[in-house]
Amino acid sequence: MSRSFSICRNGAADETYLATATSGRALLAHSMLNKGTAFTEEERRAFGLDGLLPPAVSTLDAQLERIYGNYAKKTSDLERYAFLIALQDRNETAFYGLVSKHLKEMMPTIYTPVVGAACQVYSRIYHRPRGLYISYPQRDKIGEVLASVDDDVDVICVTDGERILGLGDLGVGGMGIPVGKLALYTVCAGIHPAATLPVYLDAGTNNPDLLNDPLYLGWRHERVRGAEYDAFVEMFVSALQKRFPAVLLQWEDFAKNNAARLLERYCKRVCSFNDDIQGTGAVTLAGVMAATAVTRTRMSEQRVVLLGAGSAAAGIAGQIITAMGTDGLSIAEAKARVWLVDSQGLVHDGRRDLDASKRLYAQPVERTRGWSQAEAPTLLDVVRHVKPTILIGTAALAGAFDEQIVREMARHVERPVIFPLSNPTSKCEVLPADAIRWTEGRAVVATGSPFDPVEYGGRRFEIAQCNNAYIFPGVGLGVIAVQAPRITDGMFVAAARALSELAPACRDAAAPLLPSPGEVRTVSRHVAIAVAREAQREGLVQDLSDGEMERRILANMWTPRYLPYRRVPEAASSNGS
Repeated sequence: MSRSFSICRNGAADETYLATATSGRALLAHSMLNKGTAFTEEERRAFGLDGLLPPAVSTLDAQLERIYGNYAKKTSDLERYAFLIALQDRNETAFYGLVSKHLKEMMPTIYTPVVGAACQVYSRIYHRPRGLYISYPQRDKIGEVLASVDDDVDVICVTDGERILGLGDLGVGGMGIPVGKLALYTVCAGIHPAATLPVYLDAGTNNPDLLNDPLYLGWRHERVRGAEYDAFVEMFVSALQKRFPAVLLQWEDFAKNNAARLLERYCKRVCSFNDDIQGTGAVTLAGVMAATAVTRTRMSEQRVVLLGAGSAAAGIAGQIITAMGTDGLSIAEAKARVWLVDSQGLVHDGRRDLDASKRLYAQPVERTRGWSQAEAPTLLDVVRHVKPTILIGTAALAGAFDEQIVREMARHVERPVIFPLSNPTSKCEVLPADAIRWTEGRAVVATGSPFDPVEYGGRRFEIAQCNNAYIFPGVGLGVIAVQAPRITDGMFVAAARALSELAPACRDAAAPLLPSPGEVRTVSRHVAIAVAREAQREGLVQDLSDGEMERRILANMWTPRYLPYRRVPEAASSNGS
C-alpha cells in the first residue's frame, strides 16, 4: 500500500509541492494532508472544498496563534494532553508546528510525565485510532494487518504495555508511549510523521483493575507467558521483516524479564534497539560525562552506585563501564567501580536470586567483608563503604535517597553527582531541592522528570532532565540517513559523547548538565552525525564524506510547513513521497 500523496520538486520554478488525488471531506479528514483554513482559494476549488471551510484563508502562523490561545485555557495536564492529541488527529502539520514552537512547555505534556497519567486512563479518553493494535488472538493475521500500512515506514515503536514508565502494567493504555515517542522523533529530529508507525502487541494484562473495567479496550485476558509469548513476538518480527525489511524498530517499555532478552535475540536480525536500556544508558552517560567536566574529574576515577537493577540500570551500567574502558580502565577494573542495589540489597555474587543481567554486574561478596550488613547490604551501607562519587536512581521508589543517605554521600565527596532518574515525578528518588539543600549547594543534579530551578544560598540551580529525547531521535535519524543495517553499543556511546559536548556545564560549571529542550533539534542533528560516523567507522555503511553525510541527514529532517497542493489522478498520487 502506497501513500496517498507525494512530495514533488519543480526545479525550473524552484518550487516544492504536494501532489494528491484525495479531495473533499476525505482531504479534510486526512490528518497528514489537512491544512484546514490554510487551503487557498485555488486549492479549495481544485479539491472540492468550496463551502466546507469558512471563507477566510489563514496562514499557519495565524492558525497556531489561535490554537495556542485555546490550549492556554486548559486547566489540567490531562486536558492539555487531550487537546494536543486531538490536534494531531486532525492536522499533523499544525500539531508539529505548535509543539516545535512551544517545545519546552509542551514536551512534558506529549511525553513524560503527563503521558503516564494519560496511559492510565487511556480507555476512558480514547477517541480515534492511531497506529496498529495487534492482539494475541489475531496472531495469524499479522501479515494482513501490516499490509494495510503505507509502504514508506522508516521507524516503528512497539510496546506490549507491561512496564509503562514507573507505573507498571497498563495494558492497551501503553499505546500512548509509542505514539508519544514517535511524535518526538518528528519534533526533535524531523523524521516525517507519515514515516512513523506506533504498534501495540496485546498479549493481555495482569492488571486486575483493567480486567475488571467494563470500558477497558484491550484484550480482556491474563498475559500470555513463556513459549506462547515468544512465539507471538516471533510472528510479529517475521511479518515485519517481510513487510519492512529495512525499518528501524524501537522496543519500548517491555518488562525487565523480556526487555533485555528480546533485544539480544533480535538486535542483529532486525535494525533495532531498546530505548529503556540503551537510550536511557546513553543520555545518563552524557550527563555523567558533563558532570565530570563540572567536578574536574575523569570517568576512570568515578565510583558509581545505582539503586535499581532492572533494564534501565543495566543499560546505564553497561555504557558507563564502556566509557570507563575508553578512559584507560580494563573492563574488570571498570566493573569493580559500579555497584548495583536492588530491593534485596547489594547485588553480589553470593546471592542465588540473580538473573543473568544482574549476575553480569554482581560485585564479589568478598568486597563486603567487615561491613555491618555483609549478607544483605542496604543502600546506606553501600554508600557508607563505597563512598560513591555518583548516585543514580532507577528504582521508581519515591524518597529512596533520603537525607541520611545524601548527607552520608556528601561527607566523602566534594561535588556529589546525584541523578534521581525515575519518572513520573511522583516516583523520583529525591527532590532536587532536597539534594541541593542536604549538600549545602554542592550536589550536581539531573533528573528523569522535569523540575523547576532551585534557589539556594543566593544561587539559582537549573535542573537538567536526562530525557531520552536527546538521544533516540538523533540515533534514528543517523541510522536512517546512512541506512545502517543494525545499531551497536558503539553508536550509543558516540551519541552520548556528542550530547555531552553540547552540555552548557562544559562551558560554565553553574549551567545545566544538558542543553535546553528548545535546542533538541540541533542536538539531534549533532547526535545523528556522530552515530553515522560511528556506523561508518565500524564498517556497517559505505564511506561518505562529511559533507555528504550531513547532506543526507538534513535531507531527512522534515519541517512542519504547508506546501502548495496540486490535484493529480489516483494513479499519479500513489508513488509515495
